[in-house]
Amino acid sequence: MATLQFTFTDSTTLWRPSLHSKPSHSRNRSFVVKAASLEFSRTRRRFIAESTAISLLVPTQLAKSEDALSEWERVYLPIDPGVVLLDIAFVPDDPNHGFSFGDGQTILETKDGGNTWAPRSIPSAEDEDFNYRFNSISFKGKEGWIVGKPAILLYTSDAGESWERIPLSAQLPGDMVYIKATGDKSAEMVTDQGAIYVTSNRGYNWRAAVQETVSATLNRTVSSGISGASYYIGTFNTVNRSPGWKAFWQPHNRAVARRIQNMGWRADGGLWLLVRGGGLYLSKGTGITEDFEEVTVQSRGFGILDVGYRSSDEAWAAGGSGILLRTTNGGKTWIRDKAVDNIAANLYSVKFIDDKTGFVLGNDGVLLRYLG
Repeated sequence: MATLQFTFTDSTTLWRPSLHSKPSHSRNRSFVVKAASLEFSRTRRRFIAESTAISLLVPTQLAKSEDALSEWERVYLPIDPGVVLLDIAFVPDDPNHGFSFGDGQTILETKDGGNTWAPRSIPSAEDEDFNYRFNSISFKGKEGWIVGKPAILLYTSDAGESWERIPLSAQLPGDMVYIKATGDKSAEMVTDQGAIYVTSNRGYNWRAAVQETVSATLNRTVSSGISGASYYIGTFNTVNRSPGWKAFWQPHNRAVARRIQNMGWRADGGLWLLVRGGGLYLSKGTGITEDFEEVTVQSRGFGILDVGYRSSDEAWAAGGSGILLRTTNGGKTWIRDKAVDNIAANLYSVKFIDDKTGFVLGNDGVLLRYLG
C-alpha cells in the first residue's frame, strides 16, 4: 500500500478581488492519503491538481468581471506629468469639439468627443513673463470664454478656432475662478473673493452684480463692530451657480464643524455638501437651507472633492486617491467603483456634458471618460 502526501495552497485566502489581484496571506496545508493501489493514487493526484487549478483561475475571472463593470475609461493625454486638469467644456453646436485646461498653461483640444486630445496653442495667451493657470471655460452657441490666473480673459465667436484677449482692470478684486457664457456677447464672471460681474458687449464693459465681496459681507454681518478687534477674510476655490443673483452675499451656519471642501446643487434643486475626511451631506428638501443630514459613503477616509449629476437619480462623486462613488437613487446610498482604485491620482472634478458624455478630471494629467 502506497502512502502519498499532497501539499497545496489554500486558495480561499490567496486572492482579494481588485482590478489587479495580488496574492495575500497564503497558507500551506498538508494531507496524508493512503492509497489501496497506484491507480487510486494517480486519480487522487489528478483530482487535487485539477481542483487547485480551478480555484486559482476563479479570482482572475472575478478581476476581469470587476474591470468590465467600470463605466469609465482613462484617456491618456499628451501633457507633462504633474499637470492638474481644472476644467472642460464642449461647443454646443458641435458636441465632438471640446477644450480642456489645466495649470502650467495647459490647453488641450478634441474633435472626436474626448476620445483623443491634442495640444492647442492660443497666441493671444502666450506671454514670456507669465505661466497662466486656466481656471474656467464656458460656451454658449459658438461663443466661448476662458478665465485664468494671473488675470486673463479670452473670448471666441467662432467655436474656439480663434481667441481674442480682452483687457481687464488691474483693480479687479481677487483672482477669476469661474465664468459662464449666458447669451449673445454676454457672460458672468466670479472671483475668489466673491465679486461677480456681468457683461453684454463682449467683455469691454463689466457691471457689478453684487454690492460687496465676501470679506466685506462677513465683516459687516459677523464682526463685533469694534475697530481692530476682529477681521474676517473669505475666499472661494470653486463656484456652483444657481439661477439669479442677489445684491449681497448671505452668510449661513455650517451644518458640520469640519472644513467644507465643496458644495453645489443637486438635480432635484437641493444641496450637497462635502467636508474634510470624506463626509457627504445632503440638504433636506430643496432650495437654500441649513438643515443637512450625513450620508454613509465608502470613502476610506479620503476626502470627497466633487459631485456631478448625470440625471435626477444618478450621480458620481470623486475624491482623493482615486475614489469614485456612484448613486442611482438620488444620493441615499453610494457604491464605490473599485475598478478605478488602481489610478494613483486625486480626482478633483466631475463634469457631465449630457447624460451620455461625462469626464472626471484629476492631477497628474488624469482624465476619465464616461462609457455608460
